[in-house]
Amino acid sequence: MAICYDKLWKLLIDKKMNRTELKEASGISFNVLARLGKNEPVSFESIEKICFTLNCKIEDVVEIQKEEPKQIDSDAFTTIELFAGAGGLALGIEKAGFEPLGLIEFDKDAAESLKINRSNWRVIHDDIANISCLDLEEYFGIKKGDLDLLSGGAPCQAFSYAGKRLGLEDARGTLFYHYATFLQKLQPKMFLFENVRGLLTHDKGRTYATITNIFEQAGYTIQKKVLNAWDFGVPQKRERLITVGIRNDLVGKVSFSFPKEHDYKPVLRDVLLDCPEGPGVPYGENKRKIFELVPPGGYWRDIDPEIAKAYMKSCWDMEGGRTGILRRMSLDEPSLTVLTSPSQKQTERCHPLEARPFTVRENARCQTFPDEWQFCGSVQSQYKQVGNAVPVNLAYEIGLEIHKSLEGVK
Repeated sequence: MAICYDKLWKLLIDKKMNRTELKEASGISFNVLARLGKNEPVSFESIEKICFTLNCKIEDVVEIQKEEPKQIDSDAFTTIELFAGAGGLALGIEKAGFEPLGLIEFDKDAAESLKINRSNWRVIHDDIANISCLDLEEYFGIKKGDLDLLSGGAPCQAFSYAGKRLGLEDARGTLFYHYATFLQKLQPKMFLFENVRGLLTHDKGRTYATITNIFEQAGYTIQKKVLNAWDFGVPQKRERLITVGIRNDLVGKVSFSFPKEHDYKPVLRDVLLDCPEGPGVPYGENKRKIFELVPPGGYWRDIDPEIAKAYMKSCWDMEGGRTGILRRMSLDEPSLTVLTSPSQKQTERCHPLEARPFTVRENARCQTFPDEWQFCGSVQSQYKQVGNAVPVNLAYEIGLEIHKSLEGVK
């Protein structure tokens, strides 16, 4: 579905008003006016201001036009993904047998990465707040209750009203609010919500308690588990909190089990030795020389204490093991959690064979992206996209189990 504001411009002509006058009278911003001119979604609040100014109804200014229907495999389960990033979760779920109706992503580079890799995907590069306020059934061309899976993971934010059990209003002002809005409006058969393990203890547990309460009030029975990607064919220690919900009316017909851990756990030797070249960021000359002294699998304690102390500066007197400082990986261990930046002093991951950070492509291999998957934007942006992604193989394993669950109601 595409949004069109032709009715608004005709109404302005009838009222002998130009666009600048509309902006001044309604209080909308230049940015909103520009989005209207490009037929892009704007917030419901902006539309309300315009309607109040023009003394008209929403349908007098906004029109949703039907696009050419997307050909969906009749046997495929449908999914909509929020906060899609560069596509780790979406790619794994697609591999498990799902067909995306739409993927929403605000970051320009990440959205471009999705488009360049999957030209057939409907990638919506926009603020989710501009989409969640729409008639989602009409926008995605699917009736309430028919969507098979809603997936994604909103960034972790504290809730102003946590613990007051106000339902969806508990989450207003957070990105999770829009995930919950999609859930309430579309009522998918199942949902997948992934996040960092720390969400369980965020704000003394109140944040996740509020989230689960909202899920339950929306009509879902939930299951949660912390999964380590290393257990599921990913050469990386990376723990994620996975929450899966089943719509209450389907609980008797649908059962879900988390995937079983693999017997073999891959290590860096499995993915680094034949890795294609890719963009990267080198260490400075001094740092490179120090890392040459660190053995594979070692860290700052494995070199001359005077050299380590000079490098660590104030960190030398900190408490704790500080095992992330001057950390060099070994081929016979998994990667530590892939981060969004290649070189951070207290969370370093030096390449086991060369004194340098991992390249974007090496990090992508640790996240189990296929080598042909491209990332757009600057080198820093590419590192960030890869570091923020859900490992593809982990997403695939979870997606397979959800697919098995939905087979009972197809």
